Amino acid sequence: MRLKAPTPPAWTAAVLADFDAFLLDHAANERKASSSAMALVAHYPDRSELVERCIALAIEELQHFGQVHAWIAQRRLVLGPDTRSAYLQRLRKEFREGSDTYFLDRLLTAGIVEARGCERFGLVAAALPTGSLKEFYRDLARSEARHQELYIDLARAYFAEDAVEARMEELLEVEARVMAEMPIRASLY
Repeated sequence: MRLKAPTPPAWTAAVLADFDAFLLDHAANERKASSSAMALVAHYPDRSELVERCIALAIEELQHFGQVHAWIAQRRLVLGPDTRSAYLQRLRKEFREGSDTYFLDRLLTAGIVEARGCERFGLVAAALPTGSLKEFYRDLARSEARHQELYIDLARAYFAEDAVEARMEELLEVEARVMAEMPIRASLY
């Protein structure tokens, strides 16, 4: 998947300038990603391929949360309460009504969010000095690429290829506009 708008260099600079804030936001997003995968399982229990793959994904995302939490604890930071992501809220506004179209939009949007995470973790990894934190973010970028593929594969398993591709292009355009509207700050999205 190719995002329509790359993250500007100012974002990486903001993250490096307040890495503690970024880590706390990152942890919250890993926790939410795990919950989102399980929400799909709860909403679509009759979709066996989705159930199997999203359970594994939820476990992996929770493991990532634990890994980020270890970095947070090492810095003597404390997790904060979850807050709503303006980025994710704006993307969810694009979900269409109707059982099938809503399901497709949900899968594709999840894939797009993972693609953005992949890009941004890669930027963080590239900007960090050599060491274990750099390697951690390199590994996360690879994981996000797999997660993106998982959601797109699920969309293709349940919907016609032309419908998936057409809607993905529309949602990628929306995501590019949303990203352009987002303030630059030390957060994942």
